[in-house]
Amino acid sequence: MSDQGERHATTESHETGRSQLQPDDATGGDILVEVMREAGVEVAFGVVSIHNQPLVEAIDRELRFVPVRHEASAVNAADGYARATGGIGVAITSTGTGAGNAAGSMLEALTAESRVLHVTGNINVDLIGEGKGAYHEVPRQLAMLQAVSAHAIRIQTARQARAVLTEAVDLLSTPPFGPVSVDWPIDLQYTADPDAQNKVVEREPRLRPAPRRDLERAAATMRQAKRPLVWAGGGARRVGRPLADLAEAWGAGVLTGANGRGSIPEDHPLCIGNFAADEALEGLLEDADCLLTIGSHLRANETRTFGLPLPAEHIQIDLDADAIGRNFPVTVGLRGEASVTVPALLDELGSTSPDADWAGRVAEAAASARRAHRKDIGAYAAICDAMGKRLPRRSPIVRDVTVPGSSWGNRLLPVYDPTDNLYAAGGGIGQGLGMAIGAACARPDAPVLAIIGDGGLAVHLGELAVLGAERPHVIVALFNDGGYGVLRNLQDAQDSPPRGVDLHTPDFGLLAESMGVRHKAVSDPDAFDKALKKAVKRGGPTLIEIDVPALRPRPRAFVPPVTVP
Repeated sequence: MSDQGERHATTESHETGRSQLQPDDATGGDILVEVMREAGVEVAFGVVSIHNQPLVEAIDRELRFVPVRHEASAVNAADGYARATGGIGVAITSTGTGAGNAAGSMLEALTAESRVLHVTGNINVDLIGEGKGAYHEVPRQLAMLQAVSAHAIRIQTARQARAVLTEAVDLLSTPPFGPVSVDWPIDLQYTADPDAQNKVVEREPRLRPAPRRDLERAAATMRQAKRPLVWAGGGARRVGRPLADLAEAWGAGVLTGANGRGSIPEDHPLCIGNFAADEALEGLLEDADCLLTIGSHLRANETRTFGLPLPAEHIQIDLDADAIGRNFPVTVGLRGEASVTVPALLDELGSTSPDADWAGRVAEAAASARRAHRKDIGAYAAICDAMGKRLPRRSPIVRDVTVPGSSWGNRLLPVYDPTDNLYAAGGGIGQGLGMAIGAACARPDAPVLAIIGDGGLAVHLGELAVLGAERPHVIVALFNDGGYGVLRNLQDAQDSPPRGVDLHTPDFGLLAESMGVRHKAVSDPDAFDKALKKAVKRGGPTLIEIDVPALRPRPRAFVPPVTVP
């Protein structure tokens, strides 16, 4: 076969209805499929291009390729898939502006320490850096990928493809986690022969506990505590049951950051949740005599700009040595991976004797914080209740950057497992729908709820077409307040006129209909409850549009914790 079109011809299988490769048609795409299978990944998300066509063809033939409408959404969907499975998600983009479009979503995956394998095309390997004007050529693509990824690697020869992809999976499986980009020149995608690859040296993932002497010091400090607390951040998501075991053995209340939600089920009697900065917690924090922080950097937005009265006795677990003691002083620092350090600390702890009334105080403080928050959010409280009642316990919950998502969605709506907790950790608007698509492809066993605002949905309206085409069980709760509500509230709080926050939004009912997505407009919690009940029962995608200005009682204006001089 002389020309490229013939070289990639396929024959149709009458038994399967799927095209089957001839032996000489194998490409680098088949190597990627093998690596994905070995990593337990069945789906990839992306936008097809002349600079990634062999990869997309192989994935679509052998696994499942979901054609999203924008490269940023491809990474968001892969991110959602990774978080919802606890494994790896795969995104495929093109070179140049295609890879550049993915950069913002890669930063989100980097912030959330999400395990995203981003495979992007490039121009022919011998033209990279030559500046000859090859189609889709951009300068310094690998440098850009290095800036937005935990690791970025280029495939330099056809025989190197499997080794580089295997290295990428190894890096994704080795803490600290983060997205990995593979830059793959298009000529090497076509010429990479699966049967002519360099030898691959696979590494065993290394989970490093803290040193024994530090564990002993930490346990000795913890045994002296009478009123202990745990703060579980994103690094606690993979600890599992040992976290609850440690809290019970120590008698500690468990605070969580937004990224650590679900690391202990939020109906556990010792779980306080994401309420550390609430006034209802002040007395508990002031009286606590020891804090164990697990995988959290105790950032400004969760600690009242580092002003929370945290206990002087402070033990911190983190893989990053520089993070230990960065924002609050520590008594003992434990540098290690939380999933192995927490069980080791539990083994070392031995018997403890917390105050007899401490567990009761923890439960009352948690209940008080929730009562106060419910009072502030008006009609949203009943909408939150409907979500908790109608959704299965293990439904993934995606929260875009919007008032409901950033306030009660990040705090009051219960989460029972870390793989059900998906939100924009980096604070970028518009990523929720892509994440929801990825989570639904990963978890078809349960409906996925996506809390999104009208401004956020407008960022990637094209992904509604993916809902219509792929038919995942995604329920979009669209809170329509006619613009950027969080920023509007911030301007109001500063007595400033609205600037850039009031948006012209489309008729979402007509838009959803044109995409083949069911739509229901509601203006009160009862109507929302009925719509949600139907959406959960019938499956497929549904857009429930909530008229926010019509809700009664009105919620208190949510103003983000931003200091403006």
